[in-house]
Amino acid sequence: MDSRTAQRAVVDVTVAMGAFLAAGTWLCVTAFPHAAPQHLTLAAALAAGSGVIGCAAASVLRRDPPLCTPADRVTLIRAVLVACCAALTVAGVMAGSVPGGIIAVLGTTAFLLDAVDGRVARFTGTASAAGSRLDTDTDGALVLVLSGATAGTTGPWTLGIGLMYYAFLAAGWFRPSLREPLPPKMARKVIGAFQPAALLLALIPGVPPALGMSAAAVAFMLLGFSFGRDVVELERLRRDDLATVAPRA
Repeated sequence: MDSRTAQRAVVDVTVAMGAFLAAGTWLCVTAFPHAAPQHLTLAAALAAGSGVIGCAAASVLRRDPPLCTPADRVTLIRAVLVACCAALTVAGVMAGSVPGGIIAVLGTTAFLLDAVDGRVARFTGTASAAGSRLDTDTDGALVLVLSGATAGTTGPWTLGIGLMYYAFLAAGWFRPSLREPLPPKMARKVIGAFQPAALLLALIPGVPPALGMSAAAVAFMLLGFSFGRDVVELERLRRDDLATVAPRA
């Protein structure tokens, strides 16, 4: 059973990577037919997208045994969409014009599917910490890509929205308390969902730049507040644990 499960996981991630390479190539060539030099633009775009789908594939394959649940397959579809957005963003930056409309469509689809994989996991009884991490990492990649796509119109400061999640992860390497799980809070989920929504709004053609910039600015401030509060709470939980253990020692 473990062998068949592992083989199926390999097939699933291979299909996802192949789907991205095919779709990403077609999208970039179609959106930037006159990019110069086209081969360099395409190579950089596919490298960026491959980083996204590669991380998702690694998350599935490094499980013991490798396992891809129905919910994970939905998340892999999301990862393919995010990877395509990443490819278009990099190609657009190199070509001097980011195709906000296409990225908004793909990003919105990936954003809406975020409500599907969790339900599938609960319905099939396959919810797991590994699946949750894959989902969260895909969310983080989506926000990073969208923040990069909007940087050309709203300013490079929007990259801070996408980088904040990774800065928090990096801080966990130096502060182990930041790697501890947090109690679930609805406010955190709402703020997390607002980030891609605000960035997608800024990418939609026809949306006034002032409105898009305002939405991104609110998203930035809310995210900073959310991460700051989480850091304070995790440090408080660590102090409480130390205070509990100290008398026993």
